[in-house]
Amino acid sequence: MLNSWKNQHPATTVLRLWLGITFLYGGWNKATDPGFLDQGSPHYIGAQLTGYLTTSPIRFILKHMIEHATLIGWGVMVTEFAVGFAILAGFSMELISLVGVGLSATLWLSATWSVKPYFLGSDTAYMMLWLALFFLVRGGKSGRNKSTLISDLTDRRELIRLAGVGVLGVAASFAGKLMKNSNPTPEAGAAITTLAALPVGSTMNFQAASGEPAVLFRANAGVFAYSAICTHQGCTVAYDAGSHLLQCPCHGAAFDPSANAKVVNGPAQTPLAPIKVAIKGDKIVQI
Repeated sequence: MLNSWKNQHPATTVLRLWLGITFLYGGWNKATDPGFLDQGSPHYIGAQLTGYLTTSPIRFILKHMIEHATLIGWGVMVTEFAVGFAILAGFSMELISLVGVGLSATLWLSATWSVKPYFLGSDTAYMMLWLALFFLVRGGKSGRNKSTLISDLTDRRELIRLAGVGVLGVAASFAGKLMKNSNPTPEAGAAITTLAALPVGSTMNFQAASGEPAVLFRANAGVFAYSAICTHQGCTVAYDAGSHLLQCPCHGAAFDPSANAKVVNGPAQTPLAPIKVAIKGDKIVQI
């Protein structure tokens, strides 16, 4: 494993580190997301796939995936972990690079196809990074090693290694789910804050009873809150006091909290999910 980092082009080192760590983080982010595999969540993988149908050029494929959305979610999560482990360990890097190209291309054609201009979407960039890594690895081999891509599929030792990173991917996914379940989350009815700490016209971030991040608002008419999970691709939105909008830092979606969090700027298609809150005594609670 350590030998794979020796005598390689500096560009290969940079790409392996960035792509390997990023894909591990991508898998971990999904594994610890309380709503990614929760059918009742607005950012459930099935809800995301449904949202992509309106713009994706591969909607004819996505519509058949929705009924198996939970399985697809597990597959994406485990694959991201496995790809990250494999590329950092140096296992079948040509083959894994092509898997990265395919995964990034699929995400581009579904999740970020509607992002305009295209360079604001990250999936096209990742697709090109994986392709560049493939050619760097391929170009760094000589003679008999040129057939590595084919031999990876037939070499018993390499297949065992690939199976090993697959098992690691599954284990990491379950570890993330266990960690998510072991982390205490506020229960419905628990106090979020006090009225004194949240004067009229102010906002604050908090963790909803579901475990997802949320944003609380206090106005003259009372209090209200929304999930901070963007309905486009699951990034966390933040309130911008200048525009008075909840804005997504990933792809530019914006939501108006004063109008039921409706979409005022795409690529999101649906409003943010409301979180029920109320004033009880001198406290603000989730109900």
